[in-house]
Amino acid sequence: MSTYKELDAKYYMPCFGRSMEIVKGEGCNVWDDNGKKYLDLVAGIAVCSTGHCHPQVVDAICRQAHELIHCSNLYYIPGQAELAEKLSKASGMGKVFFGNSGAEAIDAALKLAKVRSGRKNFVSFNHDFHGRTIGSLAVTHKPQIREPFEPLGIHCDFPDYGDLEGLKAAVNKDTAAVVFEPIQGETGIIIPPEDFLPGIRDICDDARALMICDEVQSGMGRTGKWFAFQHSKVQPDIISIAKGIASGVPMGAIIAREGLEFTKGEHGSTFAGGPIACAAGNVTFGIIEQLLPGIAAKGELFRKGLAAFNPRVRGLMVGFTLGEAAPKLAELCMEKGVLINVAGDGNIRIVPPLTISADEINYAVGVINEAAGQI
Repeated sequence: MSTYKELDAKYYMPCFGRSMEIVKGEGCNVWDDNGKKYLDLVAGIAVCSTGHCHPQVVDAICRQAHELIHCSNLYYIPGQAELAEKLSKASGMGKVFFGNSGAEAIDAALKLAKVRSGRKNFVSFNHDFHGRTIGSLAVTHKPQIREPFEPLGIHCDFPDYGDLEGLKAAVNKDTAAVVFEPIQGETGIIIPPEDFLPGIRDICDDARALMICDEVQSGMGRTGKWFAFQHSKVQPDIISIAKGIASGVPMGAIIAREGLEFTKGEHGSTFAGGPIACAAGNVTFGIIEQLLPGIAAKGELFRKGLAAFNPRVRGLMVGFTLGEAAPKLAELCMEKGVLINVAGDGNIRIVPPLTISADEINYAVGVINEAAGQI
């Protein structure tokens, strides 16, 4: 009988580098197929916002599965309007459209910007990551994953992240929108200067271009506010969200400012905003709402515990630079039962469940510091 690894090698396209099989999750912990327990500081890459298999989320999914698993968007979907209302009010923006992932959310944002602005070009930033579909890849900088698929049908320029003069030079009368991460996640939690978001807003306003804020990783309470843009006084035109929105059930969304929306027939999706995803999303929202006041303090525990690394911290988005030693640190931490993530440019990324406790944080930073001492 084939092992699981052998089956995977034979039948699954080799897109991922994988080293172990996770078979169970509970709270901030996961277990591998050998029964070893790990404290998970990756959380499905910022997806499992309420921890693994939160009882309230599991109950909501099961109850909805007994009632209705799928219903076409030809009809009203249970829970869809309620979740849209929550997201609209939390963001201070207008209407919502649901999708199934962050990449789909970015694609929807690009479509909305093109159809409403009447323009066709975009500007993003060096090291920004927005997804792997044809549309979202076109505004993703990383040449290794973008260039093999060019031409992508969308023109995009990439000034340096944080460089407002470079952005101003790149934006012109053909620019439909500027697409950006308020905190760069895939690169390793890069926090821009305080004047960056206000500067983007001013440049977009001057050029009559739209401002698309990619909150796929930074949204849904991860930074201590519902959305990372709320740490500034800036209001984008469109935000994209996914990852933490439904505790691991695939879901994404865009939220646009008042007066900016798709009209009938301009966009659609078979599975978007389905009953199970909305059931999980509504419960997830309520759990995050209760956790939100304590997120910043949890981030400060990481900042204090990892002070030797000069970490970059915004709520429970934590990153620090180790260079070539980053993979070794992740390997040693995994051996010691703590999962961390190696992001781009030799950076470590820590994005644990928002439910993580002070004791779990203190344990984690102890393991990380101990492992670093062995490198």
